[in-house]
Amino acid sequence: MGNNIKKEPLAYRMMPRTLEDFVGQEHIVGKGKLLERMIRADRVSSIILYGPPGTGKTSLARIIANTTKSVFHQLNAVTAGVKDIKRIVEETSNTFLNQSGRCVLFIDEIHRFNKAQQDALLPYVENGMVVLIGATTENPFFEVNKALISRSTVFMLNPLTNENIIDIILETLNDKERGLGNLNIDIDRDALNLLADLAGGDARIALNALELAVLTSETDKDGRYKISVTTVEECIQKRAVRFDKSYEAHYDNISAFIKSMRGSDPDATLFYLGRALYAGETPEFLIRRIIICASEDVGMANPNALTVAVAAAQAIERIGMPEARILLAHAAVMVAASPKSNSCYKGIDAVLSDLKTKNTGEVPMHLRNAPVKGMSDLGYGKGYLYAHDFPGNIVDQDYLPDEIRGTLYYQPTQNGYEAKVYDWLKKRRNKKTGG
Repeated sequence: MGNNIKKEPLAYRMMPRTLEDFVGQEHIVGKGKLLERMIRADRVSSIILYGPPGTGKTSLARIIANTTKSVFHQLNAVTAGVKDIKRIVEETSNTFLNQSGRCVLFIDEIHRFNKAQQDALLPYVENGMVVLIGATTENPFFEVNKALISRSTVFMLNPLTNENIIDIILETLNDKERGLGNLNIDIDRDALNLLADLAGGDARIALNALELAVLTSETDKDGRYKISVTTVEECIQKRAVRFDKSYEAHYDNISAFIKSMRGSDPDATLFYLGRALYAGETPEFLIRRIIICASEDVGMANPNALTVAVAAAQAIERIGMPEARILLAHAAVMVAASPKSNSCYKGIDAVLSDLKTKNTGEVPMHLRNAPVKGMSDLGYGKGYLYAHDFPGNIVDQDYLPDEIRGTLYYQPTQNGYEAKVYDWLKKRRNKKTGG
């Protein structure tokens, strides 16, 4: 690019300066929407902008900085501390420096502020001295002080659409002041679509890749930079996936994985499994979730599902990745494609609830063990009927304490294998009650 190389990265240079420049997030900055009205009227109250990287959080803060008449300060929570907050408060309260006595404070990555730092900020947000603009990629309802949340409006930003990304790229290619408009760049439509798709809703990734493509390309005999599909693939070798196994996306993805298995959708099950593996989730964590689902959600409708899941866990210990992905897929699809029953899960929870809330009595004497001589004289084990001494290896006797006699904790479904259990148990219970 010769003399056209600029110091600042392309993504930084192309950050929008006005609402008219801003692309995407129409649900919050579209005409007449709350945040759009607040910015245009210069009436921004404390807000928290929450969304994935590259969706416009910092850009919106920059737009507010360019439009507000209030003093604007910016901090990054990674490097800032309580002393920085105190310095800004002192400057804001100094009428010679700031006659209004208030300021707008943008804190990027606010989720990285610890409790003490967030607490230090709270009184000044509460009394209106500081108008807070917090930006975070993590769910603020988990990561930000509840008192700050209650005094702020939370705006959730969505990943940019492919169409949004394409609009940003085309604007960059035409912008001669900040973008690449002074260069002769030819990007074919397939490459443009691929660049937008691989960016994963992150404008920064798309612009960084575009800049890299130009920086590493030679011009043709006509002085044109040719950006092809191959060039784009080289500049974004791995598609961006909005998944960080340390934070909320981890829980969202695993929740979708479990619910897809429970909902008997093997396609979605494989998708969320693959997404987790692609982002670096461990096979050990994933197989534990599959084992739980095999018992909790499949249960007696297909008892073999648990066997397959446990066998997969044992095999994963010996094999590891990348082959473990096949074992995980096998076990997960087995669970997803099995008939479902949570009768055992509901049954044990009903027992635990009764134990907590009711007088459930003691173990009946005839079921008690009598390991020491003399205990049988006190009635331990007296009257017990050994099932194998009777036809069919079944004998009718009371097994529950008197206080809960007749309680039915196990209610089988008629799904899969459990339908056989249902029919067998119905006959047995009818015989016991004389039905």
